[in-house]
Amino acid sequence: MASTQVETVSSGADKAKLAAVVLLVAGAVTAYYLLAPQGAVAQWGGLAAGLVLAVVVFFASEAGKRLVGFGRDAWREMAKVVWPTRKETMQTTAFVFAFAVVMALFLWGTDKTLEWVLYDLVLGWRR
Repeated sequence: MASTQVETVSSGADKAKLAAVVLLVAGAVTAYYLLAPQGAVAQWGGLAAGLVLAVVVFFASEAGKRLVGFGRDAWREMAKVVWPTRKETMQTTAFVFAFAVVMALFLWGTDKTLEWVLYDLVLGWRR
């Protein structure tokens, strides 16, 4: 059985950065409510400044760098995807619709057959 390795925040500086991110977000939300008497511009400016600063600090941490690396890898993989042509897409869509119609007819027929067997033959109920 393969062992799974759990990655955690390792350094004290990294933990401090993540704690600062949490405090910055909390401070931004607090600033939003405390700056209400100064007007909407100050309110939203305080919130935006706090959140932008939190994002900058997060991307300076190891977790942020790993997130950026994951995004780059995902973008690289997306470039490798071979998308279907319009013709292939239309054919596949038509096949799915045809299959749905066939299944609907099959289930309707099965339902009506069971209805006939149970109500007419077994129970003897006449409509």
